[in-house]
Amino acid sequence: MKNKIENRILYEDLKGKIVLVTGGSSGIGFAMAAAFSANSCKVVIVGRDRGRLRQAERKLGGDVTTFAFDLNQIDKVPGLIKKISGSVGEIDVLVNNAGINLKKDAVSVSDQEYEQIILSNQTAVFSLTREVARSMVHRRSGSIIMISSMASSYGIPKVVAYTASKSAVEGMTRALAVEWSPRGIRVNCIAPGFIRTAMSSKALDTDPERKSRVLNRTPLGRLGEPADVANAALFLASSQAQYITGVVLPVDGGNSIGF
Repeated sequence: MKNKIENRILYEDLKGKIVLVTGGSSGIGFAMAAAFSANSCKVVIVGRDRGRLRQAERKLGGDVTTFAFDLNQIDKVPGLIKKISGSVGEIDVLVNNAGINLKKDAVSVSDQEYEQIILSNQTAVFSLTREVARSMVHRRSGSIIMISSMASSYGIPKVVAYTASKSAVEGMTRALAVEWSPRGIRVNCIAPGFIRTAMSSKALDTDPERKSRVLNRTPLGRLGEPADVANAALFLASSQAQYITGVVLPVDGGNSIGF
């Protein structure tokens, strides 16, 4: 694959850094975990599925530690971070990748369903970020990477809760960047476009008309690969991006500017 992340050091300054990736056992999250692992980082993956976590750990090899945890258990998040810090070390890079979606007509979305998406994609993200940042502020060093979505910029039907949650993540990125960057913490966000994952492939391959619309609107004329997002995360976490904070970076092949 042309843009495959090679098993070599891309950013020397990231060697040995402790990187926490939520939802890193599959899809884009796994690609990011693999990229940091290949760059000789100490990777910590948090996810809910123990089986997937064990599988990811076996696939990645290297210095990888996994923690089975439901981030919706907000009251237990401080304990999780203390456990990670005690067993692995203080976190240098946080990648907030975990999230859920709900595709449903807006008039049929219940308050409970809406709140669940907001809890997982927004409240839990803030809670985890705040706890990780406590140590970063003390050390005056750290990089936080949020994962948003093209849904935050587009009007996409049937995903109102997901859209609201990701729009909030982008606003949170800017607010935290302004507050924490003077303390040595950079906060940035990646907004992936149509990326080739098992889930997206299944959806697009069964709907040729939709796939055609997607590709026609994407100037690069193809779907992105998880490695494209992973490469962006590596760059934003590294000292090569030391003067970049508070940005939302589309990794979408130009889809957001396509016509």
